[in-house]
Amino acid sequence: MTPNGYSRAEEATRREELASGVGVRSKLGILAATTGSILFLDLLTKFGVQNSLHLYDSIPVIGDFFRLTYIHNPGAAFGLHLGPYSRFIFLGLAFVALGVLLVMYRQTPAEDKLRLFAIGSIAGGALGNVIDRIRSAAGVVDFLDFGIGNLRWPVFNIADTAVTIGAILLLASLWAEDQQQREKGTSETN
Repeated sequence: MTPNGYSRAEEATRREELASGVGVRSKLGILAATTGSILFLDLLTKFGVQNSLHLYDSIPVIGDFFRLTYIHNPGAAFGLHLGPYSRFIFLGLAFVALGVLLVMYRQTPAEDKLRLFAIGSIAGGALGNVIDRIRSAAGVVDFLDFGIGNLRWPVFNIADTAVTIGAILLLASLWAEDQQQREKGTSETN
């Protein structure tokens, strides 16, 4: 094992990637494409909702089960609210999360496309909501409304969806890596 936690073969592969620039470009490409696509889709849908609906309007899409409902959410994903300072608390947390994602990105090998996609999804969603928080004290634009009658999930947006799916994929990637390391450790001790 090297000081970075990689086997000597993995470390050699990483050095070759850095020297050639191929791994770095493909890593950056995956991250940029994922983050950019999600950010674009999030901002486009929010813009569309704001220009098509009045605040608190609700339009049935699939009966009462799925509606487009335009609201501002001063809290976090799925309606989590921490009082009058929510905007600043969640802005700060988003920047911390983006910093952690940057560190994870730098440590992720170019061949771990699932983890790169997950990091890009979380980053794209986080940036989409950060932009909303910066541009409006009213909060983040939410509009995806699911439920039946009065039993409704908190209204959310594309950014929230991307962060949630990205977090699940990131956990799956980390779990798979842990399983591979356990299997490798078991086979090396036998």
